[in-house]
Amino acid sequence: MTRELKIETERCNAEGGLHIRLVTDEPEAFDSTMAHYGKFSGVRNYLVLAGPDRPGLDERCGYYGERLVLLAQGLGLNTCWVALTFKKRYVKKSVARGDRLVIVIAIGHDATAGSAHKVKGADEVSKAPAGAPEWFAAGVEAALLVPTAMNQQKFEIELTGTADGEGGPVVALRNGGGAYSKVDLSIVRLHFELGTAAAGGEFSWEGTWR
Repeated sequence: MTRELKIETERCNAEGGLHIRLVTDEPEAFDSTMAHYGKFSGVRNYLVLAGPDRPGLDERCGYYGERLVLLAQGLGLNTCWVALTFKKRYVKKSVARGDRLVIVIAIGHDATAGSAHKVKGADEVSKAPAGAPEWFAAGVEAALLVPTAMNQQKFEIELTGTADGEGGPVVALRNGGGAYSKVDLSIVRLHFELGTAAAGGEFSWEGTWR
């Protein structure tokens, strides 16, 4: 488990210009009243998502952090994005001087099988012209599985048209604001990309983000 996650962490750091760190066998960060209130118990392994404080840091942490989440889940581990319910003084020991801590991902084994959360309908989070390709719908469905802050799913995905000079479809991704919305939006971005790729879709994003 540790080897695969370490290798992918290094890859994500290189691609995203980040300083994500996998912390193992460290029991203190989640040993607090707030952590127990957040229903965390016995967490000893976690990912610290941080990097140089420049534009796009939150988005890159969300995107590459979710890549690591999907790998961990594939290895049979449970994960949870954590914004507040941990002891910052312990977590910040893993943050390099000059870097900014964005968020943490707890890794472990859940005592329960988990529970489903309410999911919006595709028409509530997406817009597309009549006759939109099937890959767009597949991407939206994948995006609806994203673990957003408070499960609010404050995002909108729109098939806007054709890229100038490229001739391919263009997709716009927008957020509705709120806490950690930039992190949420980049997780949505990754899931949409994976969903459309599985359905054979090709498109360009409107604007830039990293």
